[in-house]
Amino acid sequence: MGKKRIFLTRTIHHFALKKLRRRYQVEIHTGKIPISQIKLRDKIENIEGLICFPYDKIGSDLIDAAKNLKVISTYSVGFDHIDTQYAKKKKIRVGYTPEVLTDATADLTFSLMLDVVRRVSEGDRIIRNGKWRQIYGAFDYVGMDLRGKTLGIFGLGRIGSAFAKRAKSFDMKIIYHNRKPVSKNKENRLGLKYVTLNKLITQSDIISIHAPHTKETDQLFDMKIFKKMKKSAFLINTSRGKIINEIDLVIALNKKIIAGAALDVYGSEPINENHPLTKIQNVVLTPHIGSSTKETRVKMAEITVKNLNLGISGKKPIYSVGY
Repeated sequence: MGKKRIFLTRTIHHFALKKLRRRYQVEIHTGKIPISQIKLRDKIENIEGLICFPYDKIGSDLIDAAKNLKVISTYSVGFDHIDTQYAKKKKIRVGYTPEVLTDATADLTFSLMLDVVRRVSEGDRIIRNGKWRQIYGAFDYVGMDLRGKTLGIFGLGRIGSAFAKRAKSFDMKIIYHNRKPVSKNKENRLGLKYVTLNKLITQSDIISIHAPHTKETDQLFDMKIFKKMKKSAFLINTSRGKIINEIDLVIALNKKIIAGAALDVYGSEPINENHPLTKIQNVVLTPHIGSSTKETRVKMAEITVKNLNLGISGKKPIYSVGY
């Protein structure tokens, strides 16, 4: 009996590929990223396992084309690029990699918060562009202290909780909004308080988004919300770009309706140097690097392989969605 066939939409670590090649007939896409839907449809037709990435849209049409597919293992914490309900209907396992990137993403979120409120990247641009021509005075180029400020966390999952731990050490007042409150024990341990969405928006000096992209959160942060925020408030997003209405955000920043933003994720990726957000000074932008540490990426590869192995064997992945 021949080896089962798997397909990767992009290569992963060498050690992971060695493990896969011992057990499977492996094919890896080496062309333009992301792989085209036409090519992916052609490849998915006769494979038993698929390793994909968050920019690979795996919709019902692709799933219908898969005659032998048993598992989709995504190298990501998010799985909104996969029609998980349809995969469940077709008895296809879906695995993802949530817990291992918690600390890396929380660290990046905190670095973005410090950067935007202390205007670090802005200062870097000032020097590199030859615009630092005199020593700043009492009122020039001032930022904002974190101590004593109110941090609003939208979505208190793994990453939101890890971010709260970091903020607590800076003596910030932390409030949060979730689909439902967490336990009082957890609230006390993290030093935070549950509030309504409206209170989170109106009371926070900094709002950090840590929620999944769903029908309820799609474009949630729009002009209506920006107008309710403090004019001195900052918005941070390291979760999913489509939670923010980017057109409204650009207007809010340009009109100084809010003070600034720091973003690692966008509605459509990658963005380029002509994107409206790149023209605004009070914005810090990073290229979707929440999980980008060597240690985290290795752990993600390990779990991606384990999820695939379990799914092909008819077992539930370590981290499974739906089925």
